[in-house]
Amino acid sequence: MSEFTDLTLATARDGLAARKFSAVELTQAHVAAIEAARDLNAFITETPDKALDMAKASDERLARGEGGVLEGLPIAIKDLFCTKDVLTTAGSHILDGFKPPYESTITQKLWDAGATCLGKLNLDEFAMGSSNMTSYYGPVINPWSEAGGNRQLVPGGSSGGSAASVAARLALAATGTDTGGSIRQPASFCGIVGLKPTYGRCSRWGVVAFASSLDQAGPMTRTVEDAAIMLGVMAGHDAKDSTSAPMAVPDFRAALTGDIRGLRVGIPKEYRVDGMPAEIEALWQQGIDWLKDAGAAPVEISLPMTKHALPTYYIIAPAEASANLSRYDGVRFGLRVPGASLDEMYENTRAAGFGAEVKRRVLIGTYVLSAGYYDAYYLKAQRLRTLIARDFDQAFEKCDVILTPTAPSAAFAIGEKMDDPLAMYLNDVFTVPVNLAGLPGISVPAGLSADGLPLGLQIIGRAFDEETMIRAAGVLESAAAFTAKPGRA
Repeated sequence: MSEFTDLTLATARDGLAARKFSAVELTQAHVAAIEAARDLNAFITETPDKALDMAKASDERLARGEGGVLEGLPIAIKDLFCTKDVLTTAGSHILDGFKPPYESTITQKLWDAGATCLGKLNLDEFAMGSSNMTSYYGPVINPWSEAGGNRQLVPGGSSGGSAASVAARLALAATGTDTGGSIRQPASFCGIVGLKPTYGRCSRWGVVAFASSLDQAGPMTRTVEDAAIMLGVMAGHDAKDSTSAPMAVPDFRAALTGDIRGLRVGIPKEYRVDGMPAEIEALWQQGIDWLKDAGAAPVEISLPMTKHALPTYYIIAPAEASANLSRYDGVRFGLRVPGASLDEMYENTRAAGFGAEVKRRVLIGTYVLSAGYYDAYYLKAQRLRTLIARDFDQAFEKCDVILTPTAPSAAFAIGEKMDDPLAMYLNDVFTVPVNLAGLPGISVPAGLSADGLPLGLQIIGRAFDEETMIRAAGVLESAAAFTAKPGRA
């Protein structure tokens, strides 16, 4: 079985084209792997019958020479993407039983390209979290474990199920969404590649909204090449999404030339935060040296507004969540808890349907949008967001990409930070500024901690210049030569 599940998207595609195996065989191997790893709790809904039916159709198309870019390749979908007639929960009790009558734009693109659907992946409720501990369906277990330890670790969040499934070889690739780091941080914790595209590069239509000006879908894979392949399918203008950019989709895979001679790599001095583990600092310096050895030129840059990024994010994101989540009222779909009046039914449904973290963020968002506080909090946060974006604009006058750590630590134990929301929010200190500025970012596995856990480095690109970012990421990946696998893979 591992001969199939250890393949990358690119090598699996080549194998199918060469008739070394069939799409059904490839899918069966992944279905069996999912069944054997249910204790990881990576999936909310498994769709083995659907996957095998799609695989059979792929084999027929491949036999006729009609295969698409992802023909016959089994992938899994974060349960934030609406999938027609397949349970879509957003990790929340309030969407119990919801089976959308339509398909999200991105998943439709994937199916049109020939991919097969293994199922829907677990996530932090409504994508609110950095640990995958807030899901109504229980936490996802990171397939990695500390050397000599027996603690269960978080996979990161909110795309924890996506990261765990790819790392544990349950899927060749997965979709994720990134509002403040929810693709890149779990990618770092699980030792895989996570790519957050430029805001507007991928359609948000049919993706359950958290914070509409920040949410962006992207691929989670085991190699940079696979991320480029996935992004090429997922990206593109969508008339149904008013925030979708009407821009051509480049050949992202062609960007992997391996040549970064003369590339200017920005190193932001503000990202050396107090209390950051020495091993993170050392890995960052190693990343700088790797890129320098490949011909790039490190350049010190300044992003002075970085210190304001987290408080800015935790005003804007909850404010938008407060508005977006007002639609869940028990009237039209999902959970309904009866009450003596319409208002009481609303209250009962939302009280039972939302978890503690979602309630916390809705309350924060409602507060900062309320009369008397809008100017003091929300409007000020929007102004700070503009200044954070300006910092990046000025930095990119001196450099072509920016290199930073992805997260301030390796994966931590389940339950470790649940009673301290501020400590949990600090997991996103290196990723949140990218979302506020609408830029692309990619996390590449680059080393192991002293405890044998994966650590990632992040490359940030200019808006809609994923190609240069991917080119640099490919060189970083080659230099790091990260081949470690979790014990569960």
